[in-house]
Amino acid sequence: MLRLPPFTFRRPATLDEACALLAGEGAGEGRPVRVVAGGTDLWPNLKRRQEEAATVVSLMGITGLDGIGNGGANPGAGAHAGDRDGPTGSAAGELCIGATTTLDRVAASPVLRASYPALADAAAGISTVALRNMGTLGGNLCLNTRCTYFGQSEDWRCSIDYCMKEKGEVCWVAPSSDRCWAISASDAAPVLAALGARVRLVSCAGERAIPIAELYRDDGIEWLAKRPDEILAEVLLPAASAAGGRCRTAFRKLRRRGSIDFAALTVAAAVWTGDSGVVERASLWLGSVASSPLQARDAESSLVGRRLDPETIAEAARLCRREATPLDNADFTAQWRSRMVEVWAADALRALVRFPS
Repeated sequence: MLRLPPFTFRRPATLDEACALLAGEGAGEGRPVRVVAGGTDLWPNLKRRQEEAATVVSLMGITGLDGIGNGGANPGAGAHAGDRDGPTGSAAGELCIGATTTLDRVAASPVLRASYPALADAAAGISTVALRNMGTLGGNLCLNTRCTYFGQSEDWRCSIDYCMKEKGEVCWVAPSSDRCWAISASDAAPVLAALGARVRLVSCAGERAIPIAELYRDDGIEWLAKRPDEILAEVLLPAASAAGGRCRTAFRKLRRRGSIDFAALTVAAAVWTGDSGVVERASLWLGSVASSPLQARDAESSLVGRRLDPETIAEAARLCRREATPLDNADFTAQWRSRMVEVWAADALRALVRFPS
């Protein structure tokens, strides 16, 4: 049985207290502090000695970080869907989701099902029911990057020599490279990027809201752009991306089994059309093909000014494949995953207009 290493566990009651812990205990040299919510990623990583922690700060005792509601003044206590206000700085009409809202609540939320169905679909497809009951939206957005070599047992990793992401100097996926190519594993991130969502980051120095696309770096080791003393407190969804207006969204996920497994590829698509059905704006994001969610810019540009007919969709799907460069560090071969980028991108775009396969 794998056991957790020793560490100090902190369960603050307020966000200010949690930020103070990060600024205080997190300031010590060589004493890493980890933030945890549901723990479905951190606890296994600690058990496998893939991550270290002198202190673990839990967010699950903080009132106001759990819930779904409209923008307003400050997070409220004991919030549920539609019954609390959002954070300072949220734009008018934004829907706010607290970072510790569990994935099963995101998947089942009537508000999200009606207005942001692609996000609900993405949450519903993560792992298993048991883990969705524990895992949180904020935790999924901060998920550690994954790689075939890094994901093995401690004995296996040390037997071939540790990789660059851990204690070694070589990326075993691309030995001649000077960087780590571990891939982004979050299913929620590509969808929220396609929707133009923002995240609220809080620290003792204050708070800021940034586009979710700016939360990530294309780096398998330093994959998050937020500072170590910052806590992801809330996700902010723009009203312009809600269904029922001009925006249509779809999410597709490729994995070996229908549950449990991490994605080998995800596609998130959002398009905004005019009255005539012509695409005015498009957002296409790919997951699990790079160290951060990947925006398919050329494919997006090819859709603007055109109708979503089979020819337009086929061209955009080909461009998605050209922009993605999967490596041999996940399930299935890199060549096959590359081919599936085109297939699954076309399927996601067809779902927006219900074209037959």
